[in-house]
Amino acid sequence: GNGTVDAFRITFGKISGGIVGYMLLFVITVAGAYYAVVVANVVFTTGFSTFIGFTAESTPAYENLLSNGWVQYGMTVALIITSIYVIHRGLVNGIERISKTVMPLFFVALVYMIARAWMMPGALEKCREFLQPDWSALHAPELFAALGQAFFSVGLGGTFVVVYAGFLRKDENIPKVALATGLGDASASLLFSLFLVPSVLALGIPMDSGPSLIFDTFPRLFSIMPGGRFVGSLFLLSIAIVAFLSLVAAYQVPFTSIQHEHPALSKKKLLWIIGTVQVALALPCALFPEIIGTLDLVFGSGMQVLGSALCILGLTWGLKRTEVFQDMLMVGQPGVVHKMVYFWIQWIIPLALLAVLVNYILDIGF
Repeated sequence: GNGTVDAFRITFGKISGGIVGYMLLFVITVAGAYYAVVVANVVFTTGFSTFIGFTAESTPAYENLLSNGWVQYGMTVALIITSIYVIHRGLVNGIERISKTVMPLFFVALVYMIARAWMMPGALEKCREFLQPDWSALHAPELFAALGQAFFSVGLGGTFVVVYAGFLRKDENIPKVALATGLGDASASLLFSLFLVPSVLALGIPMDSGPSLIFDTFPRLFSIMPGGRFVGSLFLLSIAIVAFLSLVAAYQVPFTSIQHEHPALSKKKLLWIIGTVQVALALPCALFPEIIGTLDLVFGSGMQVLGSALCILGLTWGLKRTEVFQDMLMVGQPGVVHKMVYFWIQWIIPLALLAVLVNYILDIGF
């Protein structure tokens, strides 16, 4: 793959595409820094659950260590170094090998945890409540945040999708890969929910959102849940591994893009630069974790949605229609279905993203 900057130059032109490409690289660089702190918090919580366990006596010590910015920063630096090392080993020997080993175990662990959760008194009834949607509770801020999370999760922000697409084979069926990716991500999220939500509601624990869910609600849940130490550690380990793989992917984006832009720069030196920048940017996020929510709203939800919209505009407006059909393996004379798909991608999706963004801005009073 040639990276984000080169891809946008092809679609938007040398100057405009370069500006967009470097802007998105800046976004993913900032996002990677605060995300590393969050992943470090998850890894710390996993280790505490595994080796000590959450009890009424141990939880205060966990909370003190979690709130210690320098302790968490030390773990963040270790994670950044580990992520850089995985990239140094190469995509196939690093992230792909870990994924192939971990993901089957991840799904087995989830199925086991769901079974344990549903054995709890009242859990099945709470599960039925959870599966009944309340559309009245869905507003622009929730939809905007959900879009940002979904786009980051499957890599649609204009960075991950561009870089990792470069590793696909030329004859890869892109619609099939996209469908498998979306279904896989949605399935994992649903399985998580089928364990988490019934357990939390059945035990009468507040269903808070955001970081407090993992770092406050989870310890309380696992401290009173039957077999909570084993089940909780397994659950947290699954989250930690998946989060770590996402962190590696976040660093792979600038590595691939900059390597193409500056081929004279050695691989080792470039990785040192990326690691140093991430270590520096992660410091304020570790010492002042309250800023992570704001950063994620801007660089996570907001810029992920913007980057995705720019990708779509570049695909449908920056390239010729024939090139788009060929790239999506819609070769030959496009039929009615292909034209409808193209119209949907060219008009409906960008307008929908714009509508969500405008509604969100109006809803928060800007």
